[in-house]
Amino acid sequence: MIRKFAAILGLLLLVRVATHAQDAPAGQQPAAPAQENPEDESTSRRKPRPHEYRNWTFNVGGGANLPAGTTQTFVKGGGGVAGAGVARNFSKYFGFRLDFLWADLPLRTSALQLAQAPGASNHAYSLMLDPIFNIPVTKKYSGYFVIGPGFYHRSGKLDSSTFVPGSACNAFYTWWGNCFNGSLPLNGKFLNESQNEIGINFGGGVARKVRGNLEIYGEVRYLHGKHNNITTDLRPVTIGIRW
Repeated sequence: MIRKFAAILGLLLLVRVATHAQDAPAGQQPAAPAQENPEDESTSRRKPRPHEYRNWTFNVGGGANLPAGTTQTFVKGGGGVAGAGVARNFSKYFGFRLDFLWADLPLRTSALQLAQAPGASNHAYSLMLDPIFNIPVTKKYSGYFVIGPGFYHRSGKLDSSTFVPGSACNAFYTWWGNCFNGSLPLNGKFLNESQNEIGINFGGGVARKVRGNLEIYGEVRYLHGKHNNITTDLRPVTIGIRW
């Protein structure tokens, strides 16, 4: 009897344990790690896109001058020119460029005869600030044009002159800039010229990339300055490099 009671009691305990196990709440599964969005990751790692242009460019070059206007009446063509410049670019199409240009202005034989001088030296110095409009054509070739104001300083010296001070000025001395009230100064200081002029300039060029950021360019400009009805007109043709 006791054995039967113990067996029944054991059976009841097993049933109770099994029932309790079924009713107990299931254990929570560990949370899966949050997956990162590959698009967010690629966005965070994405580098800023580089400019399609350089913020600053520099140029140096040289060539020859072709005078124009009244200047070509007294100045021979082919005088040497040399220049340098720097440009600040705001896009691959637009920027501002500052240029310095030196030009040799050799006097014609006819001008020396009018001046009654055996020889002379004559130069022009130019400072120009222009908007520059770039025209990309291919990966190697590009073009550009500029237009803007310019400051010009022309200076020169006659070796000597047999012209008599106080004499009436001729066309050369009027352009030379030392004619006052239609006559040469009595103090004889007309051998030297020095005058400042304000004017405009415009032109353009083409460039070819040769290596990295290094380019070869060719450029033609027209420069015009004026002061007291005295003009200086230049057409420098320049070949150089820019980077």
